[in-house]
Amino acid sequence: MIDYDPHRWWSYFHYLRGSMVREIVARVLVCVLWAVGVTAAHHYLKPLDVPPTVHTLAGISLSLLLVFRTNASYDRFWEGRKLWGGIVNETRNLARASGVFLRQDAALYGTLLRWISTFPYAATASLRGERDLGPVASELSRDEADAVLGSQHVPLAVSQKMSALLDEGRRRGYYPEYVQMQLDQNVQLLIDYIGGCERIHKTPIPFAYMMHLRRALLVYCYTLPFALVASFGWLTVLATFIVAYIFFGIEEIGVEIEDPFGHDDNDLPLERICETIRANLKALTPGSAEAIHAPVSAVAIPGGGQDA
Repeated sequence: MIDYDPHRWWSYFHYLRGSMVREIVARVLVCVLWAVGVTAAHHYLKPLDVPPTVHTLAGISLSLLLVFRTNASYDRFWEGRKLWGGIVNETRNLARASGVFLRQDAALYGTLLRWISTFPYAATASLRGERDLGPVASELSRDEADAVLGSQHVPLAVSQKMSALLDEGRRRGYYPEYVQMQLDQNVQLLIDYIGGCERIHKTPIPFAYMMHLRRALLVYCYTLPFALVASFGWLTVLATFIVAYIFFGIEEIGVEIEDPFGHDDNDLPLERICETIRANLKALTPGSAEAIHAPVSAVAIPGGGQDA
C-alpha cells in the first residue's frame, strides 16, 4: 500500500507507481494510434464519420458498468481490510486474556505468544499461495515448525498449536475448562477471518461480467474516433486518448483491488499488519524479553511432533 497525504494535490501527479499508468499504457497507445489512422483516412481518403448518437447512449451504459465494477471491487478490498482488522483484534485479545492465567508460567505463555505471532504470517503466505511462518519461525521448535509447514493448511495447523497450548494450560490447572473454551473462541474467530479472506481470494468477479465489460470497452474506444472525427478533426486523437485513459484506468483499478492480499501497489499492507501484531505481542510478554525467548523445548505441546 502507498502512503500519501490526501490533502496534497500536485505532489503525486508525476507518480507512476500505483497510478495504473504502466498497466494501461499499451492499451491507450494502441487506441491513440488507431485514432491517428482513422483521422488521417477521414481527411485524406474518404469521410469515415458516423453519427455520435450511439456512442452517447453507449457511453452512459458503459459508465454505469464501470462504476458497478469499481464499487464491487472496493467492497471486496474494504471487507478484506475489516477481516484483517479482526485478526489484529483477536490476536491481541487472545494474548491479553490468556496472559491473565498463564503469566505464572513464562515458558508456556511465551510459546503461546510465539504461535499467535506466527498466525498472521502464515495467513498472509497462504493467501499468496506460499508457505511461510515469518521471522517468528526462528524462535519455534524446528520439528514443530517443519510439521506445520508440511500440513495441508498452514494457518489451521498454527491454530491447532494454539488450541493445544490452551489445553495444556488447563491440564496444568491454571484455569478451568469453561475458561479454556472462552479463550479458544479467539482462535475460532481467527479461523473465521482467514476463511473470509479465502472467500474473497478464491471468488473473483464473475467471468461473464468481466469479459462483457472489456469487450464493450474495446468496441467503444476503437469506434469512438469515427463518432468524433467530423466535429473534432485532429483533436479526435486527444479526445480518444482522454476517454481511453479514463475508462481503461477505472477498469484496471477494479482489477487491482478486487483481490487485495497480493503484492500489488494498491493491495493491503499485510506485512506491516503482521509486524504490528508481532510488536504488540512482544509488549505483552511478562518480565521483558526473557520469557518470550525461553527455549520452546521447555514446553511440551501435545502432538507437537506430528503433522497438524
